Amino acid sequence: MGDYYLIGRKLSHSYSPEIHKRLWGGAYGLLELEPEELPQFFARRQFKAINVTIPYKKCTLPYLDEIGETAKRVGSVNTVVKRPDGTLFGDNTDLYGFNSMLAGAGISLAGKHILILGSGGASLTALLSATDAGASAVSVVSRTPQGEGQITYNEAYRRQSTQVIINTTPVGMYPNAGTSPIDLSRFPQLEAAVDMIYNPLRTAFLLQAESLAVKTAGGLQMLVCQGEKAAKLFGVTDVRDGAAVCREMRRDLLNWVLIGMPGSGKTMVGRQLAADSGRPFVDIDDAITERAGMPCNDYLRQYGEDVFRDLEAEVTREICAKTGQVIACGGGTPLRKDNRTALQSNGAVLWLQRDTDKLARSGRPLSENADLASMAAARYPYYALCSDFTAYVDEDWHRLQCAVLSAFRSY
Repeated sequence: MGDYYLIGRKLSHSYSPEIHKRLWGGAYGLLELEPEELPQFFARRQFKAINVTIPYKKCTLPYLDEIGETAKRVGSVNTVVKRPDGTLFGDNTDLYGFNSMLAGAGISLAGKHILILGSGGASLTALLSATDAGASAVSVVSRTPQGEGQITYNEAYRRQSTQVIINTTPVGMYPNAGTSPIDLSRFPQLEAAVDMIYNPLRTAFLLQAESLAVKTAGGLQMLVCQGEKAAKLFGVTDVRDGAAVCREMRRDLLNWVLIGMPGSGKTMVGRQLAADSGRPFVDIDDAITERAGMPCNDYLRQYGEDVFRDLEAEVTREICAKTGQVIACGGGTPLRKDNRTALQSNGAVLWLQRDTDKLARSGRPLSENADLASMAAARYPYYALCSDFTAYVDEDWHRLQCAVLSAFRSY
């Protein structure tokens, strides 16, 4: 094991090694521990500094010789440093990361009516931030309220003056993406929605907020900026700005998703995008063919569209859980809400628009003999719901390719 790493119980999907590599270029590893291993781990003290994640942020406290002021306020640690004399100092950088996330999104809690979803350790970080900022009213929402000031979700909906909602629960987190802890549309004064979840990049909670045209902040910047603060506690002297690193990571992690009518050129454009960017290319129809053991057209004819759409949804969800890809969708993929959420969760979505009389029909059983103008009229509202931008397909494919590549890179 190296000098710097993260300890926790389940770490296979952690972004921390990549974050620290970008922040200061150091070697940083992952160490999964069971609860009974903690005493021996801290007795050995074979590290220079570590980060701590769930479920050990509170369990670590008894093993420390000194605790920083922020850790005392939060009631847990996420950073431990071994001093030259061998003693252990622990502190918490989550509050710094959370405040950096708010600042990066232009969200202020000062004077606001705030709902904090969840009553665990992360909830206290949000509560401290709101208190420090001078929020005018703060309620902690829990499915089983216990502490003073905690309310149920039904009571939360009666807080019609709520302006900022902060999600500190794991609801909507990978691998159970696509769900949201609360219906944001029921808060008429809502100005901002904040989610501590960083995987996926855009949770269902944040996607609904975007649809309501309110400010949003996702957990990736909190994660990166708390890492920036932790690296400084490690004693690293040359640490990059966390907000800049977050922008880089978000750019690299986002899938580039192409939607549009059958025959609009998604596969052709997608393959060239992948070649130009060095990203892997995934065609959802090809993935369905591999899963089904037969071409999509044959599967459609044999089992019908409803069965095909169920398989398509399963494959789409699995593909979109991964990051950094170019994805070409089937023409009907965005018709289902769960597919739209999956496409957007880790993706920037571009709608390729092409005149219906120029759409290719050959080999496409749903459009070979269809009224494509009517099909387009029925599908366009769904494309509009999940697209972040559009591009018009004409005969100048080089110009189109340049425009699409530029759009994704600048998103």
